[in-house]
Amino acid sequence: MTNSAITEPVTESVTESATEPITKTVAKSVTKPTPPPAVLTELDKLLEQGNFLNVPKKGAAVKGKVISTKNRQVKISIDGLMVGVVRGRELFQDPEMFRSLKDGDEVEATVVDVENENGEVELSFRSVGQKKAWQSLGELSVSGEIIKVKILEANKGGLIVKVGNLQGFLPVSQLAPEHYPRVSGGDKHKILEKLKSLIGQEIKVKVLDVMEDDGKLIVSEKAVWEEEQKSIIDRCKVGDVVVGEISAVADFGVFVKFYPTGTDVPLEGLVHISEIAWQRIDHPKDLLTINQTVKAEIIGLEGSKIFLSMKKLVSDPWVDVAQKYKIGEWVEGKIVKMNPFGFFVELDHDIQGLAHISELSETPIDDPSKIGKIGETMRFRVVSIEPQEHRLGLSLKTESTVVKPVAVPAVTVPAVTETTSADLSQTPAQTLASPVEVTPVSTT
Repeated sequence: MTNSAITEPVTESVTESATEPITKTVAKSVTKPTPPPAVLTELDKLLEQGNFLNVPKKGAAVKGKVISTKNRQVKISIDGLMVGVVRGRELFQDPEMFRSLKDGDEVEATVVDVENENGEVELSFRSVGQKKAWQSLGELSVSGEIIKVKILEANKGGLIVKVGNLQGFLPVSQLAPEHYPRVSGGDKHKILEKLKSLIGQEIKVKVLDVMEDDGKLIVSEKAVWEEEQKSIIDRCKVGDVVVGEISAVADFGVFVKFYPTGTDVPLEGLVHISEIAWQRIDHPKDLLTINQTVKAEIIGLEGSKIFLSMKKLVSDPWVDVAQKYKIGEWVEGKIVKMNPFGFFVELDHDIQGLAHISELSETPIDDPSKIGKIGETMRFRVVSIEPQEHRLGLSLKTESTVVKPVAVPAVTVPAVTETTSADLSQTPAQTLASPVEVTPVSTT
């Protein structure tokens, strides 16, 4: 009864002293208290955001967690709402990635199909993996880091190599000297054969150019070789004399492998055909062979390129050519080469001369082969000598200045008997002389 007495007056006093809306409010707060706020679930959050039905489209990149790697497929939970699967060629395009995955790993994949026959999202690691691969290669082209690649195929222009999951191209010009196909005459079939022999090998390269939009990737083995050789090449200088072995013979010269002083790392230099000997040669193989030991002087350094000369270590035979041969004299020489413009004639081991087509006959000819042939020995007249230019001109023509002896009969000039002063002024001077007997003189 006491409780009732207390409750009723309070209710009445509030009711009497307050307006109706206030009375109702108080009554509600007393009779129906507000419950504490509930914890929102993931579903509640999605309902609030309103994007719970945002299914990824084909070609979109999605992220998720690996929930299974069994039965030769990878299943991925996408935001806890749907399951994606990577299988078949989309998975084995990158087998290394498949082997390293485990439950709970966060991965990124590309949507291939929104729903497959099992109601799952069909995914692929390939597209996303390739994009990352291109990005990684772009970074490598900037950093200059050395990577290993495997040679897959060969064509006349170079090698197709595997760089991660992508394919790149290694041009012939970017091969290191060790693998460069040195073929005499540039025979394309032989070059291709040499390139094919490299298939299956692993080599070190640098990334030169990355063109993702065009799907082109260019790498260089030569750049790696140049970097490794730079510290050794820096020890060489023009004028150094080196001893080495001929490593290759080409129609334009020979390559010589040598070891700079104080190193056990070999370098390779080129002796151009014009620097092999002072005399003219048709092909280096006529004088030199592979593995032959030679001595040469360094005459040029351009980056990783080393230029050598063998003839600089031998005295120039043209210095004394003017003492050995004289203009106008006839000498024996062997025709060693024939061109439309004349003969190249070997006078001795060191000196060759040129008999121009205009000097091969007294009458004009249009073909030197009508006069002589290669290997034939003939007598030529020296018509010019230019030691500084290493040129000596020859001719088969008879010297035009040679005149045969001519007999001239004696002639008597009559003397003048009487001449007046008036006559003297009209008389030629030679008639004033006494009779003169002219003796025949032979000219040579």
